[in-house]
Amino acid sequence: MLARIRSAAVLGVDAYLVDVEIDIAKGLPTFATVGLPQGAVKEARERVYAAIANSGHEFPLRRITVNLAPADVRKDGSAFDLPIALGILAATGQLGGTAKRRNAGLDPPLLSDYVILGELGLEGGLRPVRGVLPVALAAKQAGCRGVVVPHANLAEAGVVQGIETLGATSLPEVAAFFAGRGRLASAHVDPAQLFSCNGHADVDFAEVRGQGHAKRALEVAAAGGHNLLMVGPPGSGKTMLARRLATILPEMTVDEALETTKVHSVAGLLSPGASLVTRRPFRAPHHTISDAGLIGGGTYPRPGEVSLAHGGVLFLDELPEFRKNVLEVLRQPLEDGHVTIARAVTSLSYPARFMLAAAMNPCPCGFWGDTARSCTCGALGVERYHARLSGPLLDRIDIHIEVPAVPYRDLSVERDGESSDTIRERVNRARAVQRERFARRPGIYANAHMAPRDLRTCCRVSAGADSLLRSAITRLRLSARAYHRILKIARTIADLAEEREIGPTHVGEAVQYRSLDRPVG
Repeated sequence: MLARIRSAAVLGVDAYLVDVEIDIAKGLPTFATVGLPQGAVKEARERVYAAIANSGHEFPLRRITVNLAPADVRKDGSAFDLPIALGILAATGQLGGTAKRRNAGLDPPLLSDYVILGELGLEGGLRPVRGVLPVALAAKQAGCRGVVVPHANLAEAGVVQGIETLGATSLPEVAAFFAGRGRLASAHVDPAQLFSCNGHADVDFAEVRGQGHAKRALEVAAAGGHNLLMVGPPGSGKTMLARRLATILPEMTVDEALETTKVHSVAGLLSPGASLVTRRPFRAPHHTISDAGLIGGGTYPRPGEVSLAHGGVLFLDELPEFRKNVLEVLRQPLEDGHVTIARAVTSLSYPARFMLAAAMNPCPCGFWGDTARSCTCGALGVERYHARLSGPLLDRIDIHIEVPAVPYRDLSVERDGESSDTIRERVNRARAVQRERFARRPGIYANAHMAPRDLRTCCRVSAGADSLLRSAITRLRLSARAYHRILKIARTIADLAEEREIGPTHVGEAVQYRSLDRPVG
């Protein structure tokens, strides 16, 4: 007796289809799973046995062999519980009623038409699993009729259009559906409605007092997707500014939301019943994080913080306190927008196109350059503190700004500043220009994503701006990468001013955002 069920597994942030083959033969009662199953898959035997028995079906006391094909790719997770249980019921003829419906001229659902996944409880109930969105996308691409998932994952799968998405709460429900004796809940989610119900953030730029220069820098960063480093004494508002950066970013497009949701789905961070991640993520890991926690990896690779921040903001507070090996692994995602994790068996790639917002003190005590309090570190201590950040890493951070302490006259002002909504309107207009500019360049959404070849066509400067840029590069001894960063920032400033050509004022402001390129002291 042989049965074949279609399921799927996740590799990186993409899914691939898996054929679950169940063979039931005469012999001593055994249950063997082959096809490179990992821990959770091997343990499915006990869950499947209890779920079938407690659902009113009979578990066969035969020689049971489960093969997960393709057999040369490792299988992980608990999503194979449901297809294995259904395969055993189908192989033993316990999905009754199908033949009668065929004889009556009806068209019963076929197991081979659907991709099935779900974790079983011992009582036969279905629990949510990871990676449902990538699985639904893979099923659609493979031409399958639909997917059957736990009811808690139904809204997530329903985002994928052009495919039937069905949800169930227990094994008996699914068995009755494929036996032609019942129906399953279905869902089709319109992504546009999810964005319209996005709501407002609980923080706003209007709450920030003073810091006009820093607010302007954050607006430029948001408009062009640039990375940002803020340097200032304790209590100057660096963290407050960073936490409000996500509120002035433009709304996510459907493609961006799908990419971000895939990462969160694979990581198991989607809330039950959630469909899409429609707000840009804001991730703020502690400085004690490991390189695997930041970049991703582990024995069984999982997305790290840089991938969880894809499409949003990654905030690193007290940047020099992070271990140097942790900071250095940021180079590839900052440059390429993705992370590649190589292992002996396989190589995985995770998206990691995020905005880096970092903050640091000017020195270990935090008061170097402060007119009110004296610094106790000395010039050598300041140099050593700054040396914790390598030149190549700083080169990859577009905007460096100083955030001084806020004077009392600014703190005591009663009126609010510009709201996040007002700033975001200007950012949206600048991003609209960039979307039109890069309409034929897939994967580029903002000026910060431009490749060197794009600079020649998109960053034409006037004669006066070229002279100013040449002088700045020579006097500050900037690298070629820093030169490209300044051009990208100047292009964003011109977009905010709704000007086609980059002028001297745009270049002058862009050069000011490279404060850490100047010598300390």
